[in-house]
Amino acid sequence: MSEPTSEQFSLFKDSIARRLLDQPGMNTSSESSDLDDFSSYLASESWPSLPQSVREATYESRSNVPDSETISLDSTSTSFDDTLISYGLAADTDEAHKFLRKSLADYIEQACAPPPIWKSTRATECEICERTVPLTYHHLIPRSTHTKVLKKGWHPEYMLNSVAWLCRQCHSAVHHVAGNEDLARYFHTVELLLEREDIQKWRRYASKQRFGVRWSQRPPS
Repeated sequence: MSEPTSEQFSLFKDSIARRLLDQPGMNTSSESSDLDDFSSYLASESWPSLPQSVREATYESRSNVPDSETISLDSTSTSFDDTLISYGLAADTDEAHKFLRKSLADYIEQACAPPPIWKSTRATECEICERTVPLTYHHLIPRSTHTKVLKKGWHPEYMLNSVAWLCRQCHSAVHHVAGNEDLARYFHTVELLLEREDIQKWRRYASKQRFGVRWSQRPPS
């Protein structure tokens, strides 16, 4: 069976790993790769049997995610239980399920956690030119578009205050290449901005400029 790949699965696997490290019968001196392999195996054995709403849990879908104590574990692979029992990490199936529920509780808490307060994500380098210079924050979804963004359903409400930390020159360049509505709808992350050829050209130019020297803020053609 191939191992699932998703951000949620990784969170679940890490939750299992942390619970394994808490077990008195776990050999904490083992190589980290051994722990990774073991937690990956346990996660892979139990993940497919979990409700889809749990496997796709996010902050936006949190109201549809059941509490870990109410999730049925009847269809969980017996390999999960047998492995914990054979390694002395659980005395019986009930204890194995208790371990899994605690791991699920940790996972659900993380998967459904609210996004960070955007202004607290401040960087030390401009997210476009990567120079270590004084930064400003650029509202990735301009404030003037917030009402329309919600009305049209372009983005969820929690994204409205997302910001990128940009130097003044890169900040000006971003607003030069697109209007506020286009920025809000199509270029609401740094990654999307960097997919633009004009921003890539600007980035190559700006990254070579020394801070404090007067230079044009107009992106190269």
